[in-house]
Amino acid sequence: MYEYSDFDEAFVRARAAQFRQQVERRLDGSLTEEEFRPLRLMNGLYLQLHAYMLRIAIPYGTLSAGQMRQLAMIAERWDEGYGHFTTRQNIQFNWPKLVDVPDIIDALADVQMHAIQTSGNTIRNTTTDVFAGAAADEIADPRPIAELIREWSTDHAEFQFLPRKFKIAITGTEADRAVIRAHDIGLQLVEKDGEIGLKVLVGGGLGRTPMLGQVIRDFLPVADLLPYLEAVISTYNLMGRRDNKYKARIKITVFENGLDAFKAAVEEEFARIRPTFSGVDQEILRGIAAQFAPPAFKNDPVDSYEAALSVDPVFRRWVARNITAHKVENHAIVTISLKEHGKTPGDATADQMRVMADLADRYGYGELRISHEQNVVLPHVAKADLPAVHAELLRAGLATANVGLLSDMICCPGMDYCALATARSIPVAENLATHFRDIGLEDEIGNLKIKISGCINACGHHHIGHIGILGLDRAGVENYQITLGGDAGPQAAIGDKTGPGFAYDEVVPAIERILRAYLALRESPSETFIDAFRRLGAAPFKEALYGENRDAA
Repeated sequence: MYEYSDFDEAFVRARAAQFRQQVERRLDGSLTEEEFRPLRLMNGLYLQLHAYMLRIAIPYGTLSAGQMRQLAMIAERWDEGYGHFTTRQNIQFNWPKLVDVPDIIDALADVQMHAIQTSGNTIRNTTTDVFAGAAADEIADPRPIAELIREWSTDHAEFQFLPRKFKIAITGTEADRAVIRAHDIGLQLVEKDGEIGLKVLVGGGLGRTPMLGQVIRDFLPVADLLPYLEAVISTYNLMGRRDNKYKARIKITVFENGLDAFKAAVEEEFARIRPTFSGVDQEILRGIAAQFAPPAFKNDPVDSYEAALSVDPVFRRWVARNITAHKVENHAIVTISLKEHGKTPGDATADQMRVMADLADRYGYGELRISHEQNVVLPHVAKADLPAVHAELLRAGLATANVGLLSDMICCPGMDYCALATARSIPVAENLATHFRDIGLEDEIGNLKIKISGCINACGHHHIGHIGILGLDRAGVENYQITLGGDAGPQAAIGDKTGPGFAYDEVVPAIERILRAYLALRESPSETFIDAFRRLGAAPFKEALYGENRDAA
């Protein structure tokens, strides 16, 4: 894992001291809320419906056990005893008091963490594959490059006031567990003639105008990455619209100008600035990469693991759903579901955080990951230790065996917390999860990605859900739009709207009609919902949703 340099340490401490002074000036009235707003946003502090919310950066989703324990301490001491893990692999605290925020920022700095650039019109946390460095199918670990991007982009003088927020994701595998096509810039590690480089996509994004990123470079040498990123973002900074914030994202810039014209401008800027990069960035990258060397893996026999599989059906089910193949044969990747049926997706209590930290120390080489799907991952666990890990998770209420199933939903905070939300999302997720568990259909339905957003900003990624649910306000009444056929993987797609929306209490029955239609129409139990949708199209599912009123759809 990456350890702060002296520069990192000094920079973060200086920002913490600066923000403490700004908060003091707000509290004594020297700063109005309007004057304070841009200052707090530069440090991840939002004003939500009921309280301030602090969003803390977890760069590329990687945490040490000690950092997780510090988050647990912060949750207990200065918040309501829990934290919410987000789709940008960060964590949010929803109830901090303004007077306490400087102390929280100092406590974060004590464990090499901060909240810088988790908000505002700047380059946000670079996200990546949650299985990076452990996955059997990756070309290379993308996290060293993500760390290089973090160092380059943090407090970058030119990019602190972009037309809108800017998001970058990188994956090391064709499977794309980082959703790169839904980002302003998406990067995929690829190999050509024995050299590892990057495929570069631009112009992806969700929100009110969802678009998928387009390839702007099929192969970019790693040595050219920073000057090329600088060329892309500088071009966007100049060409991007500032007259309308809803049309200010790079996806609109690329769409309005055309990919060819945008690419020509980028290539011209790249040719101009490339000679100014002396190669220091590559020296830095080599030093970073050394810090991401894999741990010294244990070589314990797997007899106890195989014995537990043969005699314990609860353990066997958990392994089948929550365990992923590791690049080292006698190890596994463990996904800890934060989607217990009826609970808020992505929430973890302070006690649960400590349990996960302890498991990381005892069995996971001290490392944890946060997934964009709002779960926690132990990337390196010896198979021999899996029965003990499962037993500890059971005791902590963290052994829900539902990864990839209906209840493993992405869900934004919605109107329970967010000042931008127009409808509830958390209760919808809770109702869906408990309903399909109670009627016994969740396992029969199998792999399914439901994603729920409480407003058009799409923080719940509903556009790329196999089934997407968008909550809107219709004349003061919650109304939920349903989309079908979205996908976040290598066959990325924006879901199609099915037709008129549904009232809050109609959402669960509507989803049940869709899924009962799927069960009746699938060719075999191995045909997933998204595969059936691609084969059949939307018509039979709209028929199930609207019946005789399908023409209105």
